[in-house]
Amino acid sequence: MMSLAIGGIVIFLLIVMLASMYNRLVKLRNNRENAFADIDVQLKQRHDLIPQLVDSVKGYMKHEDGVLTRITQARSAAMSAGSINEKIGAENMLSSALGGLKIAVEAYPDLKANTNFLQLQGEISDVENKLAAARRFFNSATKELNNSVQTFPSNIIAGMFGFNKEVMFEISSADRAAHETAPKVSFD
Repeated sequence: MMSLAIGGIVIFLLIVMLASMYNRLVKLRNNRENAFADIDVQLKQRHDLIPQLVDSVKGYMKHEDGVLTRITQARSAAMSAGSINEKIGAENMLSSALGGLKIAVEAYPDLKANTNFLQLQGEISDVENKLAAARRFFNSATKELNNSVQTFPSNIIAGMFGFNKEVMFEISSADRAAHETAPKVSFD
């Protein structure tokens, strides 16, 4: 009789432990999705500013149609992306296209002095800063979920219920190389 009671208690504790691990995995997945919702808000603001930026630049950059076309196409792809992973890939393409615009703008001193362009550039810069903060929070939530999905004993529960390692929202390798390269300073 005593061994039956002990066995029942052990089984009950195992069930409670398994339920607790499952619930933790669900909370971590929901935190990650909530963190991406914050990114989505910033991405929407960025998507809304891009047509204005392209329009303000068009008149000055008649020879740079390829850059503006890439930005427009990348924005369209980013807006139509469905899953979090698709959005991450599309947004990396859009960031790269916007980087091409920054380089092209350097050749147009009149454009760099245009107040409308400067205001839009400031707004986009502000959105990019907010987006960077939201990405850090998202990546932190993703890391926490991935740690739970990959560590024992929660990895057993994760495998049973289809929890997988998720991707981080990292900057593209081209952007990373640009950030790691020291800026050139000239006093000509």
